[in-house]
Amino acid sequence: MTNDQDRYELVAVARIESTLKDRKEAPRQGDEGAPDAWLVIDPRYAEAVEDLAVGQEVLLLTWLHRADRTVLKTRPRNNPAASLTGVFATRSPDRPNPVGLHRVTVLERSGSRLRVGPLEAIDGTPVVDIKPVLSNLEA
Repeated sequence: MTNDQDRYELVAVARIESTLKDRKEAPRQGDEGAPDAWLVIDPRYAEAVEDLAVGQEVLLLTWLHRADRTVLKTRPRNNPAASLTGVFATRSPDRPNPVGLHRVTVLERSGSRLRVGPLEAIDGTPVVDIKPVLSNLEA
């Protein structure tokens, strides 16, 4: 089923600098005690973040680079009592295309670096896109 038309190329527009160094220490979701982190924007894309403001909510799309891409079923939240569930019905980082979705607030700007939070992604995680959260009036 896979052919050249089924392959796509992503580029990292930023990398995450975080105190979280290992998946085991990272909370499952940002609102479960995740720290703030810095987005270090690749200089080629510095212009693209100029209009992001402190206080603004954004969605980060990350590439969960330490994920196991062979996993198709998991026990939600690693609960051994939970039934095996297809990964597309979970927020598991282990999945065929490990794209992470994180809703964060821009807390500080320093040049082309953005401090955001809370963010459960680990240090070194590539960011593949940043999108503003739209209000119902903007949608």
